[in-house]
Amino acid sequence: MKTIILAGGVGARFFEKTIDTPKPLIEIGEKPLLWHIMHTYSQYQFNEFVVALGYKSYLIKEYFTSLYILNNDLSIELKNGKTTIHGSHALPWIVHLVDTGMNTQTGGRLKRLQKWIGHERFMLTYGDGLTDVDIDELLAFHKSHGKLATVLSVHPPTRFGELKFKEEQIYSFHEKPQVKKDWINGGFFVLEPEIFAYLENDETIWERDPLEKLAQEGELMGFKHTGFWQSMDTIHEWRYLQSLWDSGEARWLKDELLVR
Repeated sequence: MKTIILAGGVGARFFEKTIDTPKPLIEIGEKPLLWHIMHTYSQYQFNEFVVALGYKSYLIKEYFTSLYILNNDLSIELKNGKTTIHGSHALPWIVHLVDTGMNTQTGGRLKRLQKWIGHERFMLTYGDGLTDVDIDELLAFHKSHGKLATVLSVHPPTRFGELKFKEEQIYSFHEKPQVKKDWINGGFFVLEPEIFAYLENDETIWERDPLEKLAQEGELMGFKHTGFWQSMDTIHEWRYLQSLWDSGEARWLKDELLVR
């Protein structure tokens, strides 16, 4: 099963870094965010990706073009340029890098990738979010209800620490707790190919008319997840994710894939 990753946006709210680098290439622990997202799926043996490119697409292409070489030792004969790669660290990924336009909206990018999916079930996510959800459980839930679309539903983390008062005295402080009363789009989908009929053109925004119509028709189901989930839309959220990595609490990674 293929996984589409929407990685073409400008990342305007994160311009401190995205002015030079597309957001999916911003590093956490010396690995691009896109690498972390792919490992989320690879941990469950989903290893084929279709990456929708747009803003600074050439940098993402350069990253994947050189990834195999950078992950392995090599010998170079400088007199003739002959290069031998001593490969021992090989990721099992197949990565399709597809330009979907600079200004194309999310639904438009998805529409442009229809030929890469054909008539198969597929997964979809964005290039800026991490979670510890069990992908196998998400997929099993989708298969169980028989609808066209499943979305990961999460409690959003607040952007600031939560303070509880007794008069002027703070008696409780929690750094960025989750809001318990609301559910939001967590950005990890399982979809049937029939959803392409809900997409019109490059101007289509996936999160508006298509998802609203799917919901109205009873074809959208939510997989409720109360574990770890975090988007990376701002410099503050990047710092938070980096702090989790530095402290050994990168909860979105479940196995020993952190080699090199």
